Amino acid sequence: MELPKSGYPHYWFITDRLPAAEGKAVLEIRGDRAAEFLDAALTQRAVALKVGEGAPAFVLEADGRTMSPAYVIRDGLDAFRLVIPEERAGRVTAWLRDLSDGYVRFDEDIWAKLPGPLRVREVPAEDPRAVSARSLARFPKDLAEAAAVAPHKPFFIGYRAVDEVHRDHLRPLPAFSYSEPEGTLLKRTSLYELHRELGAKMVPFAGWEMPVWYTGVSEEHRAVRTAAGLFDVSHMGVLEVSGPGARAFLERVTTNDVMALKVGESQYTYLLDPEGHVLDDLIIYALAPDRYMLVVNAANNDRDWAWLNAVARGEVQIDRDRPWAMLTDEVILRDLRDRRWGEECRVDIALQGPQALKILQSLADGPTRDRLAALPRGQVMRAEIQGFDLILSRTGYTGERIGYELFVHPDRAPALFELLLDVGKPLGLQPCGLGARDSTRTEAGLPLYGHELAGPFDLSPGDAGFASFVKLYKPFFIGRKAYMAREAKRTMEVVRFRISEKGVRLPKLGDAVVDRRGRVIGYVTSCALDTEGFLTGMAWIERSYQAEGTPIGIVVGSAAAPERPKVGDRLTVPIPAQVVGRFMSR
Repeated sequence: MELPKSGYPHYWFITDRLPAAEGKAVLEIRGDRAAEFLDAALTQRAVALKVGEGAPAFVLEADGRTMSPAYVIRDGLDAFRLVIPEERAGRVTAWLRDLSDGYVRFDEDIWAKLPGPLRVREVPAEDPRAVSARSLARFPKDLAEAAAVAPHKPFFIGYRAVDEVHRDHLRPLPAFSYSEPEGTLLKRTSLYELHRELGAKMVPFAGWEMPVWYTGVSEEHRAVRTAAGLFDVSHMGVLEVSGPGARAFLERVTTNDVMALKVGESQYTYLLDPEGHVLDDLIIYALAPDRYMLVVNAANNDRDWAWLNAVARGEVQIDRDRPWAMLTDEVILRDLRDRRWGEECRVDIALQGPQALKILQSLADGPTRDRLAALPRGQVMRAEIQGFDLILSRTGYTGERIGYELFVHPDRAPALFELLLDVGKPLGLQPCGLGARDSTRTEAGLPLYGHELAGPFDLSPGDAGFASFVKLYKPFFIGRKAYMAREAKRTMEVVRFRISEKGVRLPKLGDAVVDRRGRVIGYVTSCALDTEGFLTGMAWIERSYQAEGTPIGIVVGSAAAPERPKVGDRLTVPIPAQVVGRFMSR
């Protein structure tokens, strides 16, 4: 039996003109997560059904036995009908309701639950919608019927039984592979000439020529904390995922709960590979029900782009235990920095600090001023300010409660940057480089890819102290199984520390952290001068030393030793420091 490569079955178009059929019950399933719920509860690709389409399916028990054959019909974005044999109606209805409410275990995994809650009710037999559904329904005979089963789905209840039936016809996909291009020239943002005019010190960073400081890192850091700082972060990747399957796709490729996002909201999340390693951390912005904007790290942009496209096309492994699994969601991916998208192109400029709102409001009209004032943290809006078409979010990477990211066309970015500096100068606004961006995020306790994530210690979100952004109740996301296995064994986590003595050497990534007896308990991941001129940093250390106030020592320069000290080794002459609260308080 030859199965379609995509995993899509054949669909039948719904009509209400067929004669009635007896012995069948019709259930109505409604809710904003109905498509993803049925995609996991049935053997069919419910997410892929278009409105007015139907297809045969099975409802399986947790152990893979057939609970009921079925026929699923999509009535709307969040509405489905499920036709089942009349004698199975009670069992299936109770099963779906309990799954929706998270009351039943359906796998060996005790954490997982299906999206919900939803409304599940039986449609009265005389209802015309029940009559038409019963008329059309054709129940599949067994799990070998290709039209009723999508064996390539990454998860559905009872998938192990389906795997056994279809295994001989499922081809393993290759592992993802990516190599950074060699010998590429440094790129420049559209603000490069303006940075030079402003006297910025330019340095190579993540393949770009970027300003590291203008007047000095400490001065720019204090400006962010006391007034406002303006950052060119247009080297960051700005990607778009859109289409009918956009939400389902992102739900499976990222760790956070994308279904929880309402239009106008954002969330912090991660891309993991099938082995549970961090590919990147990113922010997702929900711009419309079927359109999301992703902001990714500049150093990872090209790899992220290659990975997301390969996954969307079903070209690479997404599950090491089921190497044939693939995503077949209908999505469109766009790199919004690519000039071919014309007026829809976007790059990022960050305005951060307590005066940021006043600066923006000084440029806006009355209604826009009110919308800005009412915009909660983490939310995003569309606005036209002084002729600039902006996607504007109240987010940032400095730890400031008041901060905005302005997504503007790259050709308009220099003019916007200059305008903001001009109107913000009386309020203390200063242009800020990468140095202040790093020192403010370090003081705030925010992770940086390559330091608190991935990097030489292969740190996970759990290691970084951000396990809450990995939603283990999702039954599947790429890397979930491997991440959970690693979490079960994890004994270390990132803390924030402060060195009370001024004038000491700056600790570097990999420098050893010791206890009072000189025993190595972990390693420095980041360190910088804070607002008061003390060295504040982060370190990955054993959990038993993480209480606030715990004295620790930093062996500066040990990272450069021929062999890095190992946890358990004893070292001497550490610089005294103290564990402080995990995040900066404001």
